[in-house]
Amino acid sequence: MPLDSSLKALLDALQSQPTPPMWQMDPVMARMAFGALMQAVGPRDEPIGATRDVTISNGRIKLRVYTPVKAAHGALPGLLFFHGGGYVIGDLETHDGLCRILANEAGVRVVAVDYRLAPEHKYPAAVDDARAALSHVLEHAADLGIDPERLAVGGDSAGGGLAAVLAQQAAKTGQRLQLQMLLFPVTQIGQDTPSLTAFAEGYFLEREGLRWFYGHYLPDNVNRDDPRISPLKAQDVAGLAPAFVMLAGFDPLHDEGLLYADRLRQAGVPVTLRDYPDMVHDFIYMVSALPAARAALSGAAAALKSALSPG
Repeated sequence: MPLDSSLKALLDALQSQPTPPMWQMDPVMARMAFGALMQAVGPRDEPIGATRDVTISNGRIKLRVYTPVKAAHGALPGLLFFHGGGYVIGDLETHDGLCRILANEAGVRVVAVDYRLAPEHKYPAAVDDARAALSHVLEHAADLGIDPERLAVGGDSAGGGLAAVLAQQAAKTGQRLQLQMLLFPVTQIGQDTPSLTAFAEGYFLEREGLRWFYGHYLPDNVNRDDPRISPLKAQDVAGLAPAFVMLAGFDPLHDEGLLYADRLRQAGVPVTLRDYPDMVHDFIYMVSALPAARAALSGAAAALKSALSPG
């Protein structure tokens, strides 16, 4: 299937800009460029019932709690959400609109995590922060207005990788999750796949960009097969929370995401797969410019709502 025509026009417009590719920038400039991109193409003017910022771990981590517009009284289901950005860029602001949509359309309280970024904080800082955020939400669920028995973890791209890691760790420690929502997830670092080769450049996320992200994120000589880096490499994934996996056909990460979905299924984990063959990595960012983006995000919210519904 060819690339969606509306998406192609948008990518052509973005590529015609004089801005250099992100992997030719320093991290500070790349964060600014990503923020500007999300302001240009991301969700706009999304209402929300309420937001509340909370700091944990002695001020090291900031959480933003989103209450939907039509919130029922009492505790709501919860989604602990990790933004994408290759572990180097992205923050609470870049993904604010996406979190609002998920909260409203799924009827859940979303807790977005402002985990530490590389290269200032290399691996395992992001993983440690993810774990700390889950522990905080479980321990302070009543204060946050969240039902701890109806909790999901999720994220996009690198954030999807963190959610996958967290789901594995939660299963080992007996922490019950109802869903892992993996949107275009990073599931392995350091190995080729056909999609990584076929879509190495020209499709929003590029191979050189991935090398730039991972080079900043990982310390020298680290074992890239560690499941906390590459969850696909875990020896056992049985008993994990059910998964909702979203992929895109023109995404360099497509095949590793598909491999992880297959691996979960083979281990007996229920998997819902949504594969968009004419789209690119994280096309859900482009809500204000691409109708398919809002539709896909609404589909993810519907799956989240179903997974967290009582009974």
